[in-house]
Amino acid sequence: MVNIGENLKKQFSLEGKIVLLTGAAGGIGSELAKGLAGAGAQMALADIKLEPLNKLVSELEGENHTGFELDICDMDSIDKVVADILERYGRIDVLINCAGINKREGYLDVEENTYDRIMNVNLKGLYFLTQKVVLESMMKTGGKIINMASHNSTGMLGGVSVYGATKSAVAALTRSMAIEWAKFNIQANAIAPGHILTALTQITWDTEHRAQYLRERISAERPGNPEELIGITILLASEASSYITGTLINVDGGALAGGKPWQFDTKY
Repeated sequence: MVNIGENLKKQFSLEGKIVLLTGAAGGIGSELAKGLAGAGAQMALADIKLEPLNKLVSELEGENHTGFELDICDMDSIDKVVADILERYGRIDVLINCAGINKREGYLDVEENTYDRIMNVNLKGLYFLTQKVVLESMMKTGGKIINMASHNSTGMLGGVSVYGATKSAVAALTRSMAIEWAKFNIQANAIAPGHILTALTQITWDTEHRAQYLRERISAERPGNPEELIGITILLASEASSYITGTLINVDGGALAGGKPWQFDTKY
């Protein structure tokens, strides 16, 4: 008789998996690092901010976690970090592209340097880091790629034209990765978080008229917490998702489903 509990544990376990997580010092990245380490992964954490990264490493459950200073906009930095990780761990089983930035400005106010910066971090860096990881490791060993897209990959708010464009492109790139690299036993998927409460978004939820506007557009009537992204990330990083590839999974409290319901008479 199959022990279902043990089978499920094996399916979702990340024991011994080498996970490269970019943007690891951020609000979402740091919670993912803690969750995946708790599931048994050995974390290679990458971020441009080395001091909070080293602090995070010391807080993780388990052993053999390392922080790497990465400038996602610099090709030499990408090459060095991938080489350093492979020297230390021998392979990369899971790549989680979580690095990302935004600047809220109207379309007519965006300047070229802002456009280039957001594009370089959110799209170009992701593109070439993923290419490097696949060429140097996953082509030989297979693996999982998880791209952090956004609610704005599909839905849109004012003032995020460049950010939304990058996240729509991330969703499209995920499909390309899935199609081209299935032959290497690589599964590529994207997660689209909705309105997640972090230090950077706290000001929005502290401003009552903005918070009310958002609550009315979220079925759950609240922001998500970063730890609510851990479960889907573990699924996509584990063997439980061996036949899931090329998809975009929304974790948005029902925002794209239509938001808060209107007052209706169930008796008609």
